[in-house]
Amino acid sequence: MQSEAIRNEVTQALLEDLGGTLEPGADITAQLIPAQHTVTARVITREPCILAGQAWATASFELIDDTLDIQWQANDGDALAANDTLFTVTGSARHILTAERTALNYLQTLSATATQTAAYVKLLDGSGITLLDTRKTLPGMRMAQKHAVRCGGGQNHRVGLYDAYLIKENHIMACGSIDAAVTQARQLNPGKPVEVEVETLDELAQAIAANADIVMLDNFTLDNLHKAVAMAKGRCKLEVSGNITDQRLQELRTTGVDFISSGALTKNVQAIDLSMRIVDK
Repeated sequence: MQSEAIRNEVTQALLEDLGGTLEPGADITAQLIPAQHTVTARVITREPCILAGQAWATASFELIDDTLDIQWQANDGDALAANDTLFTVTGSARHILTAERTALNYLQTLSATATQTAAYVKLLDGSGITLLDTRKTLPGMRMAQKHAVRCGGGQNHRVGLYDAYLIKENHIMACGSIDAAVTQARQLNPGKPVEVEVETLDELAQAIAANADIVMLDNFTLDNLHKAVAMAKGRCKLEVSGNITDQRLQELRTTGVDFISSGALTKNVQAIDLSMRIVDK
């Protein structure tokens, strides 16, 4: 049985497809198939990928018909080659086809996030730098995409606006200074991590003086990154963000920063090419 949170997410996706109901009979195309007809269908990947989304796909089928028999041939985090089988599902042909698109939507999107994450992690191998995601997730898929990042070997940044501070330019302007913003954060929520985003070395010095836990260096040049690492000297963790590409990662791996965060992991991914075919009818 899947967690309540996952089932709630998948329920919303199915409601979109079925006009506000979970009644499989709302799928008018599936009604073309005899109600008693049973089949086995197989889902394969047409390209190499890292699998993610197993629980969401399973819930997609279970919420339509909990008698369907789903047999997974791979698990989240597994590296798959083209034409590898993800799973088979056996049971009502109508119900399998009704749940198909929702299940594949999750698998294609989450596996894409996991695959991109794994590629970035590989480029950083041996550098000591941790790859982080961001809050730039697809609406309604925050938990799912954060899970996919972990499947790819990355780590999660803050989950939302409630579990850690990220003090950015507009927060600083509204508070009056970096020091004032950090001081207020410590007073309001002692123990919550406090991170400050800076755009210059002078702002970095202010954040260090204010005892920020982490400083995000936004779009720093390579030369200024090296200067920033020298300035921090272990007094705070340093995170790099902005325009993260394969080439940029190769440049950043020797800088000595602690973290690299990338919104591209969750918002710029290209869906993995998956296919479901009936193999036994």
